[in-house]
Amino acid sequence: MRSWYSFVLLALIGMISVGCSDSGASGSGDQTTLSFYSTATTEEDKKVIKEAIAGFEEENPDIDIEENLPGDGYEDMLRVKMAANDMPDLFDTHGWAKQRYSEYVADLSDMEWVENLDPALETILKDEEGKVYAYPLNQAKDGITYNANLLEEYGIEPPTTFDEFMEALYEVKEKSDGEVTPLWFHGSDKSAFGQYFDQFATPLLVTDEENNYEEELLNGSFDWANYTFLPEKLKEMHDEGLLNEDVLTAQIQQQEQLMAQGKIAFNFGGGSIGPAVEELNPEVQVGVIPMPAVHDGDDPSWIGGERHTVAAWKDTENMEEAKKFIEYLAQPEVAEKIAEGTSLPAGLANVDADNYYSEYYDAFEGVEVQPYFDRVYLPSGMWDVMGATGQELLSESMTPEEVSEKMGEEYTRLREE
Repeated sequence: MRSWYSFVLLALIGMISVGCSDSGASGSGDQTTLSFYSTATTEEDKKVIKEAIAGFEEENPDIDIEENLPGDGYEDMLRVKMAANDMPDLFDTHGWAKQRYSEYVADLSDMEWVENLDPALETILKDEEGKVYAYPLNQAKDGITYNANLLEEYGIEPPTTFDEFMEALYEVKEKSDGEVTPLWFHGSDKSAFGQYFDQFATPLLVTDEENNYEEELLNGSFDWANYTFLPEKLKEMHDEGLLNEDVLTAQIQQQEQLMAQGKIAFNFGGGSIGPAVEELNPEVQVGVIPMPAVHDGDDPSWIGGERHTVAAWKDTENMEEAKKFIEYLAQPEVAEKIAEGTSLPAGLANVDADNYYSEYYDAFEGVEVQPYFDRVYLPSGMWDVMGATGQELLSESMTPEEVSEKMGEEYTRLREE
């Protein structure tokens, strides 16, 4: 009996101990940790995101945000996580909210900030059933950046059509006696040419009513001979000395210095080049214009949509906390700080962010924002093809017609994979 009694007594003590242990675990369990992956790469973008996280954690000491900013490795990391169905609690959809991540993201349509979503982002972040895929920290409005001082000095109006753009390049070459590069590429990186092709493909193939190939591009029947205009024009720019002589070896690190020195007229510089040039030389004003129309009668267009976003994984065990973080980011004062810190417009219509390009965005307020061409019309993998064919074209390894043929072959192959 005594042995049996001892056994029961020990068991009860054990249960009490376990209970005490569970209580301690529950106490530590009150601290929720959320994983957050972002595509932020520049130091400015990283800084403003980390500051937002710190502000949220200060207001919510029971929630810890573990950010991961893997830079160029982001897409590979997320593909592995998608394959394992083990996504971060929060992640950046970086332009692929609907096309790539749709089955992994939670519907955010019940959140208050949705009523203030900028109409320009509705077709990109919201579907016909009303599902909202991600919260936009900011929005991209890519076009062509330019040295506003130089254009004013030379009496050149910022171009609104492709023909005017070419004329402007020739004028810069003539009026600067060859001292200023009309259009500059950091061509050691093939993505520089990918940007040219991707941004001009939209006005060439999509926005003009009479030259609209959306249906053919989406169903796989597109005739790539219609693309040849772009490599032909790029080759003309190269042959006529409108590009930098070191176009195939130049590196992006040179871009800011050369623009600050007044050595570049136009480039595809993105949002960060303006503030960077201002730091180096406050006397140089960098402007930005929408993509010029290619066809007569068409209008210019911004290229972009979502830039940095925050989506919630639909299977996260911490949905309440994840949405709480998104709610914090959508507060007007926080959203404004993030937009200004990244030198891009906010994703919410009720937030008026003052950034480097504000006067240009205001001047072109009515210009429509078109999504990035490759994200809508091309299969995954075509971005590398666009960039590589640009390098081969300017190294004279390919003709413009061969560029289009290569694009067609890879487009078909990748669609079938």
